[in-house]
Amino acid sequence: MPQRCTVVGVSSWQGRFADRAQGRQSGHILLLIPVALIVLITVSDIVAPSDIVLGPLLVIAPAITAWFEGPWFTGVVGAAAVAAQGFAGWRLGILPSREVFVQMIALAVLSLLVVALCAVRDRRARELAQVRSVAEAAQRVLLWPLPTRLGPLQLASLYLAAEDEASIGGDLYAAARTDSGARVMIGDVRGKGLPAIGEAALLLGAFREAAHHHAALPSLAASLERSITRYLSDFEPEEEAGERFVTALLIEIPDDEPIVRLTSCGHVAPLLLRPDRSVTMPDLSPAPPLGVGLTDPNGSVVDVLPFGLGDTLLLYTDGAVEARDGGGVFYPLVERTAQWADGSPESLLHHVQRDLLAHTGGRLDDDVALIAIRRVPAAPTAHRFGRMVQAQAQAPN
Repeated sequence: MPQRCTVVGVSSWQGRFADRAQGRQSGHILLLIPVALIVLITVSDIVAPSDIVLGPLLVIAPAITAWFEGPWFTGVVGAAAVAAQGFAGWRLGILPSREVFVQMIALAVLSLLVVALCAVRDRRARELAQVRSVAEAAQRVLLWPLPTRLGPLQLASLYLAAEDEASIGGDLYAAARTDSGARVMIGDVRGKGLPAIGEAALLLGAFREAAHHHAALPSLAASLERSITRYLSDFEPEEEAGERFVTALLIEIPDDEPIVRLTSCGHVAPLLLRPDRSVTMPDLSPAPPLGVGLTDPNGSVVDVLPFGLGDTLLLYTDGAVEARDGGGVFYPLVERTAQWADGSPESLLHHVQRDLLAHTGGRLDDDVALIAIRRVPAAPTAHRFGRMVQAQAQAPN
């Protein structure tokens, strides 16, 4: 299954160093295999009849070494193989012959080729590690860890990127605490992967600022529309004019009322999960997506739903419901989440992650973002920030 990404702490870095040390130790132990092959092939070549030549098989030793070691160790094993070829020729009394000389030259050339390929592989591995490091940094900057608690709410979030080796794409989410409640946004930029990050970053920044300055959700939606429109007017490519937009769902959950207010800007409706394991998908009145120039404070509709103690609201992007299995069958999100409706938000997303990836065979065609929000009794202390529950659409290692 795709890796589960969290904000990296001290313990995770210690784990990485331990894994690397263990990997180096295992690699050194594996060096016994090519060494044993060199000894075995050399001895067999010496004791075999004169019409049987086993020396060329020594190239197997550096080839095997390249699978688990770097170019330096591979080069040492290659040199040892060439020396073993010369030793066998010396023991047989044919070292000065043209046949042995040609075999040693050919073995040396092949060993150098294996070393070169090993060096290219290691360089690309370092470049990939650097790209992953940059992607993780961008992920932490753009998608801040959602709080595990906002007043009377428990939250958990999940991100699965469809792009290979990517940690973030065009899906986004954010949460903000206001004086009287909490506001949460989930959105989906048209497109996926790295090209959509610009719009995602802009919308996240705009929401984090505007969420505290607008009393009503329609006004908040209009503010986000203005931010997206200004950005697209400056940076949208001419060939994509009018084709870049963002769907978003804005929700507001007051502390003192058992309700949730929602404004959908072209986004899919959330799921409302009850403690009795019933799941409903409310009918919303969606406004146009952000970025098309049609959102205004008077045009967005606010839908109000009951949201009491024990209820869970599952926000998601369309990648979750449009994910298909090998036969083209869509993932049945509503039916699957019903069996986990009484669990905690983190447990719910953990089950959805495993089940979704099992349904698709570990590969996603689109990014997936989910947020689970559960109303619980208000905590006596301030909310605490915790870790994000995030993953990549790659295939399991």
